[in-house]
Amino acid sequence: MPTESASCSTARQTKQKRKSHSLSIRRTNSSEQERTGLPRDMLEGQDSKLPSSVRSTLLELFGQIEREFENLYIENLELRREIDTLNERLAAEGQAIDGAELSKGQLKTKASHSTSQLSQKLKTTYKASTSKIVSSFKTTTSRAACQLVKEYIGHRDGIWDVSVAKTQPVVLGTASADHTALLWSIETGKCLVKYAGHVGSVNSIKFHPSEQLALTASGDQTAHIWRYAVQLPTPQPVADTSAVQEAWHQHLLGFWGGFRELGAFTHSRRRSGRRRHVMETGNRSSLRAGALPGVLTPEFLPARLSVVLHVCMSEAVCPLLHCQISGEDEVECSDKDEPDLDGDVSSDCPTIRVPLTSLKSHQGVVIASDWLVGGKQAVTASWDRTANLYDVETSELVHSLTGHDQELTHCCTHPTQRLVVTSSRDTTFRLWDFRDPSIHSVNVFQGHTDTVTSAVFTVGDNVVSGSDDRTVKVWDLKNMRSPIATIRTDSAINRINVCVGQKIIALPHDNRQVRLFDMSGVRLARLPRSSRQGHRRMVCCSAWSEDHPVCNLFTCGFDRQAIGWNINIPALLQEK
Repeated sequence: MPTESASCSTARQTKQKRKSHSLSIRRTNSSEQERTGLPRDMLEGQDSKLPSSVRSTLLELFGQIEREFENLYIENLELRREIDTLNERLAAEGQAIDGAELSKGQLKTKASHSTSQLSQKLKTTYKASTSKIVSSFKTTTSRAACQLVKEYIGHRDGIWDVSVAKTQPVVLGTASADHTALLWSIETGKCLVKYAGHVGSVNSIKFHPSEQLALTASGDQTAHIWRYAVQLPTPQPVADTSAVQEAWHQHLLGFWGGFRELGAFTHSRRRSGRRRHVMETGNRSSLRAGALPGVLTPEFLPARLSVVLHVCMSEAVCPLLHCQISGEDEVECSDKDEPDLDGDVSSDCPTIRVPLTSLKSHQGVVIASDWLVGGKQAVTASWDRTANLYDVETSELVHSLTGHDQELTHCCTHPTQRLVVTSSRDTTFRLWDFRDPSIHSVNVFQGHTDTVTSAVFTVGDNVVSGSDDRTVKVWDLKNMRSPIATIRTDSAINRINVCVGQKIIALPHDNRQVRLFDMSGVRLARLPRSSRQGHRRMVCCSAWSEDHPVCNLFTCGFDRQAIGWNINIPALLQEK
Protein backbone atom coordinates (compact mmCIF):
# COMPACT_ATOMS: atom_id res chain seq x y z
CA MET A 1 0.00 0.00 0.00
CA PRO A 2 2.71 2.62 0.79
CA THR A 3 4.24 1.89 -2.60
CA GLU A 4 0.97 2.46 -4.48
CA SER A 5 0.29 5.81 -2.74
CA ALA A 6 3.79 7.00 -3.54
CA SER A 7 3.33 6.04 -7.21
CA CYS A 8 -0.01 7.89 -7.43
CA SER A 9 1.41 11.05 -5.91
CA THR A 10 4.39 10.88 -8.27
CA ALA A 11 2.05 10.50 -11.25
CA ARG A 12 0.02 13.53 -10.23
CA GLN A 13 3.19 15.60 -9.88
CA THR A 14 4.30 14.49 -13.36
CA LYS A 15 1.00 15.57 -14.92
CA GLN A 16 1.18 18.94 -13.23
CA LYS A 17 4.74 19.46 -14.48
CA ARG A 18 3.78 18.53 -18.05
CA LYS A 19 0.77 20.86 -17.93
CA SER A 20 2.80 23.79 -16.65
CA HIS A 21 5.53 23.06 -19.19
CA SER A 22 3.01 22.99 -22.08
CA LEU A 23 1.76 26.40 -20.96
CA SER A 24 5.30 27.74 -20.93
CA ILE A 25 5.85 26.40 -24.45
CA ARG A 26 2.74 28.20 -25.69
CA ARG A 27 3.92 31.42 -24.11
CA THR A 28 7.31 30.94 -25.73
CA ASN A 29 5.86 30.35 -29.19
CA SER A 30 3.51 33.32 -28.89
CA SER A 31 6.41 35.70 -28.33
CA GLU A 32 8.69 34.37 -31.09
CA GLN A 33 8.21 37.39 -33.32
CA GLU A 34 9.03 39.79 -30.49
CA ARG A 35 12.30 37.99 -29.68
CA THR A 36 13.45 37.53 -33.27
CA GLY A 37 12.62 41.08 -34.27
CA LEU A 38 15.53 42.69 -32.41
CA PRO A 39 18.33 40.52 -33.89
CA ARG A 40 16.80 40.95 -37.33
CA ASP A 41 16.83 44.75 -37.01
CA MET A 42 20.43 44.61 -35.79
CA LEU A 43 21.48 42.46 -38.73
CA GLU A 44 19.68 44.66 -41.23
CA GLY A 45 21.56 47.67 -39.88
CA GLN A 46 24.97 46.11 -40.49
CA ASP A 47 27.01 46.63 -43.64
CA SER A 48 26.98 43.70 -46.04
CA LYS A 49 28.32 42.97 -49.50
CA LEU A 50 25.31 40.77 -50.30
CA PRO A 51 22.39 42.16 -52.37
CA SER A 52 19.50 43.38 -50.25
CA SER A 53 17.03 40.88 -51.74
CA VAL A 54 19.33 37.93 -51.06
CA ARG A 55 20.08 39.23 -47.57
CA SER A 56 16.37 39.59 -46.77
CA THR A 57 15.67 36.06 -47.97
CA LEU A 58 18.55 34.71 -45.91
CA LEU A 59 17.38 36.45 -42.74
CA GLU A 60 13.93 34.96 -43.13
CA LEU A 61 15.31 31.47 -43.77
CA PHE A 62 17.71 31.65 -40.84
CA GLY A 63 14.85 32.76 -38.63
CA GLN A 64 12.92 29.63 -39.58
CA ILE A 65 15.95 27.46 -38.93
CA GLU A 66 16.46 29.08 -35.54
CA ARG A 67 12.86 28.38 -34.56
CA GLU A 68 13.22 24.74 -35.56
CA PHE A 69 16.35 24.42 -33.43
CA GLU A 70 14.50 26.08 -30.57
CA ASN A 71 11.73 23.49 -30.84
CA LEU A 72 14.30 20.72 -30.71
CA TYR A 73 15.83 22.31 -27.64
CA ILE A 74 12.44 22.54 -25.91
CA GLU A 75 11.75 18.89 -26.68
CA ASN A 76 15.13 18.05 -25.20
CA LEU A 77 14.21 19.88 -21.97
CA GLU A 78 10.94 17.99 -21.76
CA LEU A 79 12.77 14.69 -22.18
CA ARG A 80 15.08 15.70 -19.36
CA ARG A 81 12.09 16.33 -17.05
CA GLU A 82 10.62 12.95 -17.95
CA ILE A 83 13.93 11.28 -17.16
CA ASP A 84 14.07 13.04 -13.80
CA THR A 85 10.53 11.85 -13.08
CA LEU A 86 11.42 8.26 -13.94
CA ASN A 87 14.48 8.47 -11.72
CA GLU A 88 12.32 9.70 -8.82
CA ARG A 89 9.89 6.85 -9.36
CA LEU A 90 12.69 4.32 -9.47
CA ALA A 91 14.20 5.79 -6.34
CA ALA A 92 10.83 5.56 -4.55
CA GLU A 93 10.42 1.93 -5.53
CA GLY A 94 13.93 1.20 -4.38
CA GLN A 95 13.23 2.73 -0.96
CA ALA A 96 10.04 0.69 -0.60
CA ILE A 97 11.93 -2.51 -1.27
CA ASP A 98 14.65 -1.49 1.16
CA GLY A 99 12.00 -1.25 3.89
CA ALA A 100 10.78 -4.79 3.26
CA GLU A 101 11.47 -7.76 5.49
CA LEU A 102 15.00 -9.12 5.67
CA SER A 103 13.73 -12.49 4.48
CA LYS A 104 13.29 -10.93 1.05
CA GLY A 105 16.99 -10.12 0.69
CA GLN A 106 17.38 -11.78 -2.69
CA LEU A 107 14.44 -9.85 -4.10
CA LYS A 108 15.88 -6.63 -2.67
CA THR A 109 19.28 -7.22 -4.26
CA LYS A 110 17.81 -8.05 -7.67
CA ALA A 111 15.46 -5.05 -7.71
CA SER A 112 18.18 -2.67 -6.56
CA HIS A 113 20.55 -3.93 -9.25
CA SER A 114 17.96 -3.58 -12.03
CA THR A 115 16.99 -0.13 -10.78
CA SER A 116 20.58 1.12 -10.85
CA GLN A 117 21.11 -0.36 -14.31
CA LEU A 118 18.03 1.34 -15.75
CA SER A 119 18.90 4.63 -14.10
CA GLN A 120 22.45 4.51 -15.47
CA LYS A 121 21.15 3.68 -18.95
CA LEU A 122 18.78 6.65 -18.88
CA LYS A 123 21.54 8.97 -17.73
CA THR A 124 23.91 7.72 -20.42
CA THR A 125 21.29 8.18 -23.15
CA TYR A 126 20.48 11.69 -21.98
CA LYS A 127 24.14 12.65 -21.73
CA ALA A 128 24.85 11.40 -25.26
CA SER A 129 21.88 13.27 -26.77
CA THR A 130 22.63 16.54 -25.03
CA SER A 131 26.34 16.39 -25.83
CA LYS A 132 25.47 16.18 -29.52
CA ILE A 133 23.40 19.35 -29.28
CA VAL A 134 26.10 21.21 -27.38
CA SER A 135 28.93 20.10 -29.67
CA SER A 136 26.92 21.02 -32.77
CA PHE A 137 27.66 24.69 -32.18
CA LYS A 138 31.43 24.26 -31.78
CA THR A 139 33.57 25.47 -34.68
CA THR A 140 36.90 24.13 -35.81
CA THR A 141 39.89 25.72 -37.51
CA SER A 142 40.58 22.90 -39.98
CA ARG A 143 38.40 24.50 -42.67
CA ALA A 144 40.31 27.78 -42.47
CA ALA A 145 43.70 26.04 -42.30
CA CYS A 146 43.02 23.70 -45.25
CA GLN A 147 41.86 25.39 -48.43
CA LEU A 148 41.20 23.86 -51.84
CA VAL A 149 43.18 25.91 -54.37
CA LYS A 150 43.14 24.17 -57.73
CA GLU A 151 41.58 21.15 -59.46
CA TYR A 152 43.51 19.40 -62.22
CA ILE A 153 41.00 17.81 -64.57
CA GLY A 154 41.95 16.10 -67.82
CA HIS A 155 42.30 12.36 -67.30
CA ARG A 156 39.62 10.10 -68.69
CA ASP A 157 39.90 7.51 -65.92
CA GLY A 158 40.94 7.19 -62.30
CA ILE A 159 44.29 8.60 -61.13
CA TRP A 160 46.50 6.21 -59.15
CA ASP A 161 49.49 8.39 -58.31
CA VAL A 162 50.52 12.03 -57.98
CA SER A 163 54.01 13.49 -57.65
CA VAL A 164 55.75 16.90 -57.68
CA ALA A 165 58.94 17.66 -59.59
CA LYS A 166 62.05 18.35 -57.52
CA THR A 167 63.73 20.61 -60.09
CA GLN A 168 62.77 23.85 -61.82
CA PRO A 169 60.30 24.33 -63.33
CA VAL A 170 58.19 22.69 -60.61
CA VAL A 171 55.32 20.79 -62.20
CA LEU A 172 52.73 18.28 -61.03
CA GLY A 173 52.63 14.75 -62.43
CA THR A 174 49.69 12.32 -62.43
CA ALA A 175 49.49 8.65 -63.44
CA SER A 176 46.14 7.30 -64.57
CA ALA A 177 44.31 4.13 -65.51
CA ASP A 178 43.62 5.75 -68.91
CA HIS A 179 47.15 4.60 -69.99
CA THR A 180 48.61 8.13 -69.77
CA ALA A 181 50.65 10.32 -67.46
CA LEU A 182 50.11 14.09 -67.49
CA LEU A 183 52.25 17.00 -66.36
CA TRP A 184 50.45 20.10 -65.07
CA SER A 185 51.15 23.72 -64.28
CA ILE A 186 50.50 23.98 -60.54
CA GLU A 187 49.47 27.63 -60.68
CA THR A 188 47.12 27.57 -63.69
CA GLY A 189 45.95 23.93 -63.75
CA LYS A 190 46.84 23.68 -67.45
CA CYS A 191 48.10 20.38 -68.91
CA LEU A 192 51.66 20.86 -70.19
CA VAL A 193 52.80 17.41 -71.38
CA LYS A 194 51.07 14.10 -72.05
CA TYR A 195 52.98 10.81 -71.97
CA ALA A 196 51.25 8.04 -73.94
CA GLY A 197 53.98 5.41 -74.25
CA HIS A 198 52.35 2.71 -72.11
CA VAL A 199 49.74 0.21 -73.29
CA GLY A 200 48.39 -0.46 -69.79
CA SER A 201 47.28 1.47 -66.75
CA VAL A 202 49.96 3.88 -65.51
CA ASN A 203 50.22 3.09 -61.80
CA SER A 204 53.05 5.33 -60.62
CA ILE A 205 55.02 8.45 -61.55
CA LYS A 206 58.21 9.80 -59.96
CA PHE A 207 60.50 12.69 -60.95
CA HIS A 208 64.29 12.53 -61.18
CA PRO A 209 66.01 14.34 -58.28
CA SER A 210 68.09 16.63 -60.52
CA GLU A 211 67.01 16.31 -64.18
CA GLN A 212 63.81 16.72 -66.19
CA LEU A 213 63.17 12.98 -66.29
CA ALA A 214 60.09 11.05 -65.23
CA LEU A 215 59.80 7.38 -64.23
CA THR A 216 56.44 5.68 -64.77
CA ALA A 217 55.31 2.13 -63.90
CA SER A 218 52.53 0.39 -65.78
CA GLY A 219 50.26 -2.61 -65.97
CA ASP A 220 51.98 -3.54 -69.25
CA GLN A 221 54.78 -5.08 -67.08
CA THR A 222 57.26 -2.31 -67.87
CA ALA A 223 58.62 0.89 -66.36
CA HIS A 224 59.54 3.81 -68.64
CA ILE A 225 62.00 6.65 -68.25
CA TRP A 226 61.16 9.67 -70.41
CA ARG A 227 62.41 13.23 -70.74
CA TYR A 228 60.13 16.26 -70.71
CA ALA A 229 60.65 19.95 -71.49
CA VAL A 230 57.96 22.39 -70.37
CA GLN A 231 57.40 26.12 -70.31
CA LEU A 232 55.11 27.31 -67.56
CA PRO A 233 52.23 29.59 -68.65
CA THR A 234 51.67 32.97 -67.01
CA PRO A 235 49.08 32.63 -64.26
CA GLN A 236 45.93 34.72 -64.70
CA PRO A 237 44.74 36.98 -61.86
CA VAL A 238 41.82 35.56 -59.90
CA ALA A 239 39.03 37.70 -58.48
CA ASP A 240 38.99 37.81 -54.69
CA THR A 241 35.66 36.45 -53.39
CA SER A 242 36.93 35.54 -49.95
CA ALA A 243 34.95 38.30 -48.22
CA VAL A 244 31.65 37.16 -49.69
CA GLN A 245 32.42 33.50 -48.98
CA GLU A 246 33.32 34.35 -45.39
CA ALA A 247 29.95 36.06 -44.96
CA TRP A 248 28.25 32.87 -46.08
CA HIS A 249 30.39 30.82 -43.70
CA GLN A 250 29.41 32.95 -40.73
CA HIS A 251 25.74 32.37 -41.51
CA LEU A 252 25.74 28.74 -42.54
CA LEU A 253 28.62 26.85 -40.96
CA GLY A 254 27.05 26.61 -37.52
CA PHE A 255 23.71 25.38 -38.86
CA TRP A 256 25.35 22.78 -41.11
CA GLY A 257 27.42 21.54 -38.19
CA GLY A 258 24.24 21.35 -36.15
CA PHE A 259 22.56 19.06 -38.66
CA ARG A 260 25.66 16.91 -38.81
CA GLU A 261 26.20 16.56 -35.07
CA LEU A 262 22.52 16.00 -34.33
CA GLY A 263 22.78 12.81 -36.37
CA ALA A 264 20.53 13.97 -39.18
CA PHE A 265 22.34 11.85 -41.74
CA THR A 266 23.99 8.49 -41.94
CA HIS A 267 26.09 7.07 -44.71
CA SER A 268 26.64 3.63 -46.11
CA ARG A 269 29.31 2.53 -48.52
CA ARG A 270 30.46 -0.70 -50.07
CA ARG A 271 34.19 -0.88 -50.54
CA SER A 272 35.59 -1.95 -53.87
CA GLY A 273 37.62 -5.09 -54.10
CA ARG A 274 38.36 -5.03 -57.81
CA ARG A 275 41.44 -2.86 -58.19
CA ARG A 276 43.53 -5.62 -59.79
CA HIS A 277 41.89 -5.60 -63.21
CA VAL A 278 42.00 -1.80 -63.39
CA MET A 279 45.70 -1.55 -62.57
CA GLU A 280 46.52 -4.18 -65.15
CA THR A 281 44.32 -3.12 -68.09
CA GLY A 282 43.00 0.30 -67.22
CA ASN A 283 39.39 -0.93 -67.56
CA ARG A 284 37.49 0.90 -64.85
CA SER A 285 34.03 -0.61 -65.34
CA SER A 286 34.72 -3.50 -62.96
CA LEU A 287 35.80 -1.09 -60.22
CA ARG A 288 32.68 0.98 -60.62
CA ALA A 289 30.53 -2.12 -60.42
CA GLY A 290 32.14 -3.12 -57.15
CA ALA A 291 31.94 0.20 -55.33
CA LEU A 292 28.91 2.22 -54.31
CA PRO A 293 29.12 5.88 -53.33
CA GLY A 294 28.10 7.15 -49.92
CA VAL A 295 24.33 7.67 -49.56
CA LEU A 296 22.66 10.14 -47.22
CA THR A 297 19.46 9.08 -45.53
CA PRO A 298 17.36 11.61 -43.56
CA GLU A 299 16.34 10.02 -40.28
CA PHE A 300 14.55 12.48 -38.10
CA LEU A 301 14.66 15.97 -39.58
CA PRO A 302 11.26 17.69 -39.37
CA ALA A 303 9.64 18.26 -42.75
CA ARG A 304 9.77 22.04 -42.44
CA LEU A 305 13.44 22.00 -41.50
CA SER A 306 14.26 19.76 -44.47
CA VAL A 307 12.54 22.18 -46.84
CA VAL A 308 14.31 25.19 -45.33
CA LEU A 309 17.68 23.41 -45.57
CA HIS A 310 17.05 22.51 -49.21
CA VAL A 311 16.10 26.07 -50.14
CA CYS A 312 18.96 27.56 -48.15
CA MET A 313 21.50 25.33 -49.93
CA SER A 314 20.05 25.82 -53.41
CA GLU A 315 22.01 27.62 -56.08
CA ALA A 316 19.03 29.90 -56.66
CA VAL A 317 19.64 31.61 -53.32
CA CYS A 318 23.36 32.15 -53.89
CA PRO A 319 25.79 30.19 -56.07
CA LEU A 320 28.72 31.10 -53.81
CA LEU A 321 27.30 28.82 -51.14
CA HIS A 322 28.42 25.80 -53.12
CA CYS A 323 32.08 26.84 -53.03
CA GLN A 324 32.99 26.12 -49.41
CA ILE A 325 30.32 24.21 -47.44
CA SER A 326 31.74 20.98 -46.05
CA GLY A 327 30.69 18.36 -43.53
CA GLU A 328 32.19 15.39 -41.76
CA ASP A 329 29.67 12.92 -43.12
CA GLU A 330 29.65 11.52 -46.61
CA VAL A 331 27.63 13.32 -49.27
CA GLU A 332 25.77 11.53 -52.00
CA CYS A 333 27.65 11.51 -55.28
CA SER A 334 27.12 9.72 -58.56
CA ASP A 335 28.86 9.51 -61.90
CA LYS A 336 27.09 12.64 -63.08
CA ASP A 337 28.86 14.58 -60.31
CA GLU A 338 32.28 13.75 -61.71
CA PRO A 339 34.15 16.24 -63.89
CA ASP A 340 32.66 16.65 -67.35
CA LEU A 341 35.26 15.47 -69.84
CA ASP A 342 33.41 15.54 -73.13
CA GLY A 343 36.39 17.35 -74.60
CA ASP A 344 39.89 15.97 -74.12
CA VAL A 345 41.69 18.65 -72.08
CA SER A 346 45.08 17.06 -72.79
CA SER A 347 44.64 16.97 -76.57
CA ASP A 348 46.19 20.41 -77.06
CA CYS A 349 49.39 19.76 -75.10
CA PRO A 350 52.52 18.09 -76.53
CA THR A 351 52.44 14.27 -76.47
CA ILE A 352 55.43 12.00 -75.84
CA ARG A 353 55.02 8.44 -77.11
CA VAL A 354 58.54 6.94 -77.02
CA PRO A 355 60.56 6.56 -73.80
CA LEU A 356 64.27 7.05 -73.41
CA THR A 357 64.57 3.74 -71.57
CA SER A 358 62.21 0.83 -70.98
CA LEU A 359 62.77 -1.49 -67.98
CA LYS A 360 61.39 -4.95 -68.84
CA SER A 361 62.44 -7.61 -66.36
CA HIS A 362 59.12 -8.18 -64.55
CA GLN A 363 56.62 -10.94 -65.24
CA GLY A 364 53.63 -9.10 -63.84
CA VAL A 365 52.08 -5.68 -63.35
CA VAL A 366 54.60 -3.05 -62.27
CA ILE A 367 52.72 -1.29 -59.52
CA ALA A 368 55.27 1.30 -58.35
CA SER A 369 58.74 2.72 -59.02
CA ASP A 370 61.16 5.24 -57.56
CA TRP A 371 64.62 6.76 -58.01
CA LEU A 372 67.47 5.94 -55.64
CA VAL A 373 69.39 8.85 -54.18
CA GLY A 374 71.52 10.42 -56.92
CA GLY A 375 69.21 9.26 -59.71
CA LYS A 376 71.61 6.74 -61.24
CA GLN A 377 69.53 3.73 -60.24
CA ALA A 378 65.80 3.03 -60.10
CA VAL A 379 63.72 0.46 -58.24
CA THR A 380 60.43 -1.09 -59.34
CA ALA A 381 57.82 -3.19 -57.48
CA SER A 382 55.65 -5.75 -59.21
CA TRP A 383 52.81 -8.18 -58.74
CA ASP A 384 55.28 -10.97 -59.58
CA ARG A 385 56.30 -10.66 -55.87
CA THR A 386 59.70 -9.13 -56.66
CA ALA A 387 61.31 -5.71 -56.68
CA ASN A 388 64.03 -4.95 -59.22
CA LEU A 389 66.94 -2.56 -58.99
CA TYR A 390 68.11 -1.17 -62.37
CA ASP A 391 71.00 0.85 -63.68
CA VAL A 392 69.37 3.82 -65.39
CA GLU A 393 72.08 4.44 -67.99
CA THR A 394 72.34 0.85 -69.24
CA SER A 395 68.83 -0.42 -68.31
CA GLU A 396 70.48 -3.52 -66.86
CA LEU A 397 69.04 -5.39 -63.90
CA VAL A 398 71.35 -4.98 -60.90
CA HIS A 399 69.42 -6.84 -58.18
CA SER A 400 66.20 -8.80 -58.03
CA LEU A 401 64.75 -8.45 -54.51
CA THR A 402 62.79 -11.55 -53.53
CA GLY A 403 61.20 -12.63 -50.28
CA HIS A 404 57.64 -11.35 -50.24
CA ASP A 405 54.97 -14.05 -50.19
CA GLN A 406 52.38 -12.11 -52.17
CA GLU A 407 52.12 -9.25 -54.67
CA LEU A 408 53.94 -6.01 -53.96
CA THR A 409 51.88 -2.84 -53.61
CA HIS A 410 54.44 -0.03 -53.30
CA CYS A 411 58.11 0.88 -53.09
CA CYS A 412 59.89 3.95 -51.75
CA THR A 413 63.51 5.12 -51.48
CA HIS A 414 65.23 7.14 -48.76
CA PRO A 415 65.91 10.78 -49.74
CA THR A 416 69.56 10.78 -48.59
CA GLN A 417 70.65 7.13 -48.19
CA ARG A 418 70.67 4.01 -50.34
CA LEU A 419 67.69 2.42 -48.61
CA VAL A 420 64.55 0.93 -50.18
CA VAL A 421 61.31 -0.13 -48.53
CA THR A 422 58.80 -2.41 -50.28
CA SER A 423 55.19 -3.11 -49.25
CA SER A 424 53.15 -6.19 -49.96
CA ARG A 425 49.80 -7.89 -49.70
CA ASP A 426 51.44 -10.40 -47.32
CA THR A 427 50.84 -7.83 -44.47
CA THR A 428 54.56 -6.97 -44.20
CA PHE A 429 56.99 -4.43 -45.56
CA ARG A 430 60.72 -4.96 -46.00
CA LEU A 431 63.70 -2.66 -45.66
CA TRP A 432 66.54 -3.24 -48.17
CA ASP A 433 69.94 -1.72 -47.39
CA PHE A 434 72.28 -1.02 -50.34
CA ARG A 435 74.72 1.24 -48.50
CA ASP A 436 77.33 -1.51 -48.65
CA PRO A 437 77.89 -2.35 -52.37
CA SER A 438 79.07 -5.89 -51.61
CA ILE A 439 75.98 -7.03 -49.65
CA HIS A 440 72.44 -5.86 -49.03
CA SER A 441 70.67 -6.63 -45.78
CA VAL A 442 66.93 -7.16 -45.34
CA ASN A 443 64.68 -6.36 -42.38
CA VAL A 444 61.06 -7.53 -42.22
CA PHE A 445 58.47 -5.40 -40.40
CA GLN A 446 55.40 -7.24 -39.16
CA GLY A 447 52.57 -5.44 -37.42
CA HIS A 448 49.67 -5.06 -39.81
CA THR A 449 46.79 -7.52 -40.24
CA ASP A 450 45.97 -6.73 -43.86
CA THR A 451 47.63 -5.53 -47.06
CA VAL A 452 50.32 -2.90 -46.49
CA THR A 453 49.41 -0.35 -49.15
CA SER A 454 52.48 1.86 -48.72
CA ALA A 455 55.51 2.53 -46.53
CA VAL A 456 57.54 5.75 -46.77
CA PHE A 457 60.65 7.21 -45.20
CA THR A 458 60.86 10.32 -43.06
CA VAL A 459 63.88 12.34 -41.99
CA GLY A 460 65.99 10.31 -39.60
CA ASP A 461 65.42 6.66 -38.82
CA ASN A 462 61.62 6.43 -39.09
CA VAL A 463 59.32 4.66 -41.53
CA VAL A 464 55.56 5.23 -41.74
CA SER A 465 53.34 2.42 -43.08
CA GLY A 466 49.67 2.43 -44.07
CA SER A 467 47.42 -0.57 -44.49
CA ASP A 468 44.01 -1.84 -45.52
CA ASP A 469 43.54 -2.76 -41.84
CA ARG A 470 42.71 0.95 -41.32
CA THR A 471 45.85 1.73 -39.35
CA VAL A 472 49.00 3.75 -39.86
CA LYS A 473 52.10 2.83 -37.89
CA VAL A 474 55.29 4.77 -37.25
CA TRP A 475 58.42 2.63 -36.91
CA ASP A 476 61.95 3.16 -35.72
CA LEU A 477 64.45 1.49 -38.05
CA LYS A 478 66.59 0.57 -35.04
CA ASN A 479 63.73 -1.34 -33.39
CA MET A 480 61.53 -3.22 -35.83
CA ARG A 481 59.69 -5.34 -33.25
CA SER A 482 56.89 -2.88 -32.50
CA PRO A 483 55.78 0.55 -33.78
CA ILE A 484 56.42 3.66 -31.76
CA ALA A 485 52.98 5.10 -32.68
CA THR A 486 49.74 3.73 -34.14
CA ILE A 487 46.96 5.72 -35.82
CA ARG A 488 43.56 4.02 -36.06
CA THR A 489 41.05 5.25 -38.63
CA ASP A 490 37.64 4.29 -40.00
CA SER A 491 38.68 3.40 -43.55
CA ALA A 492 41.39 1.65 -45.52
CA ILE A 493 44.44 3.79 -46.25
CA ASN A 494 46.15 4.14 -49.61
CA ARG A 495 49.47 5.75 -50.61
CA ILE A 496 50.50 8.02 -47.76
CA ASN A 497 53.04 10.84 -47.80
CA VAL A 498 54.94 12.66 -45.06
CA CYS A 499 55.74 16.36 -44.90
CA VAL A 500 59.39 15.92 -43.99
CA GLY A 501 60.00 19.38 -42.54
CA GLN A 502 56.95 19.46 -40.25
CA LYS A 503 56.51 15.69 -39.84
CA ILE A 504 52.84 15.67 -40.86
CA ILE A 505 51.33 12.55 -42.42
CA ALA A 506 48.66 12.87 -45.13
CA LEU A 507 46.32 9.87 -45.19
CA PRO A 508 44.22 9.25 -48.33
CA HIS A 509 41.26 6.99 -47.58
CA ASP A 510 38.97 4.66 -49.47
CA ASN A 511 35.99 6.62 -48.07
CA ARG A 512 37.04 9.76 -50.01
CA GLN A 513 38.44 11.55 -46.98
CA VAL A 514 41.98 12.91 -46.49
CA ARG A 515 43.18 13.35 -42.92
CA LEU A 516 46.34 14.90 -41.48
CA PHE A 517 48.15 13.50 -38.42
CA ASP A 518 51.42 14.25 -36.73
CA MET A 519 54.07 11.59 -36.09
CA SER A 520 52.81 10.94 -32.56
CA GLY A 521 49.34 10.02 -33.83
CA VAL A 522 47.50 13.28 -33.01
CA ARG A 523 44.88 14.22 -35.58
CA LEU A 524 45.44 17.71 -36.95
CA ALA A 525 42.76 18.21 -39.60
CA ARG A 526 40.49 16.69 -42.20
CA LEU A 527 40.52 18.24 -45.66
CA PRO A 528 37.16 19.83 -46.60
CA ARG A 529 34.89 17.63 -48.68
CA SER A 530 31.33 18.10 -49.88
CA SER A 531 29.21 17.52 -52.96
CA ARG A 532 30.82 20.57 -54.58
CA GLN A 533 34.47 20.25 -53.59
CA GLY A 534 36.91 17.54 -52.65
CA HIS A 535 37.11 14.01 -53.97
CA ARG A 536 34.00 12.11 -55.01
CA ARG A 537 35.60 8.68 -55.19
CA MET A 538 38.37 6.76 -53.46
CA VAL A 539 41.45 8.91 -52.77
CA CYS A 540 44.46 6.97 -54.03
CA CYS A 541 47.53 9.04 -53.19
CA SER A 542 48.87 12.17 -51.50
CA ALA A 543 52.05 14.17 -52.11
CA TRP A 544 53.55 17.13 -50.23
CA SER A 545 55.38 20.06 -51.83
CA GLU A 546 56.50 21.97 -48.77
CA ASP A 547 58.12 24.99 -50.43
CA HIS A 548 55.52 25.77 -53.08
CA PRO A 549 53.80 29.13 -52.41
CA VAL A 550 50.44 28.18 -53.95
CA CYS A 551 49.82 24.52 -53.12
CA ASN A 552 51.79 22.49 -50.61
CA LEU A 553 49.68 19.30 -50.68
CA PHE A 554 48.26 17.34 -53.61
CA THR A 555 45.82 14.45 -53.68
CA CYS A 556 44.37 12.32 -56.46
CA GLY A 557 41.58 9.81 -56.69
CA PHE A 558 39.35 7.68 -58.85
CA ASP A 559 37.08 10.63 -59.58
CA ARG A 560 39.58 11.39 -62.38
CA GLN A 561 40.95 14.56 -60.80
CA ALA A 562 43.91 15.75 -58.78
CA ILE A 563 43.48 18.55 -56.24
CA GLY A 564 45.95 21.10 -54.96
CA TRP A 565 45.54 22.27 -51.35
CA ASN A 566 47.02 25.06 -49.32
CA ILE A 567 47.64 23.83 -45.77
CA ASN A 568 48.37 26.45 -43.13
CA ILE A 569 50.76 24.25 -41.18
CA PRO A 570 51.59 26.77 -38.40
CA ALA A 571 47.88 27.18 -37.66
CA LEU A 572 47.39 23.41 -37.45
CA LEU A 573 50.33 22.94 -35.14
CA GLN A 574 49.19 25.84 -32.96
CA GLU A 575 45.77 24.24 -32.44
CA LYS A 576 47.28 20.83 -31.62
